[in-house]
Amino acid sequence: MNVELTTEQQAFVRQGMESGRYSKEEDALRDALTLWETRERRRAELLSAVDEAEISFARGEGRKGNAKEELTQLAEDIKRRGFAHLASNETK
Repeated sequence: MNVELTTEQQAFVRQGMESGRYSKEEDALRDALTLWETRERRRAELLSAVDEAEISFARGEGRKGNAKEELTQLAEDIKRRGFAHLASNETK
C-alpha cells in the first residue's frame, strides 16, 4: 500500500523519528492507525450505550432524583474514569 502524506504530516513523522520515538516511518503510521482503531471502537461503544439509554428511557426506566446533583456526579464519574484510562495508557 502506498500512502501520500501532506508536507505537515511528513514533518510530524520525521519529528517522531528524530526524537527516537519511532525508528521507521511504518512504525509511526502503525501507531497512528492503532490510535484511530481505538478511538473508533470507543466511539462505537459510546453510541451503543447512548442507544441503550434511549431505549431504557423510552420504557420509562431511569434514575429519579435531583437532576443537577446527578449530572454533577455523572460528570465527576466520567472525569475520574477518563483520567484513570489516560493514566493506564501512559504506562503502556
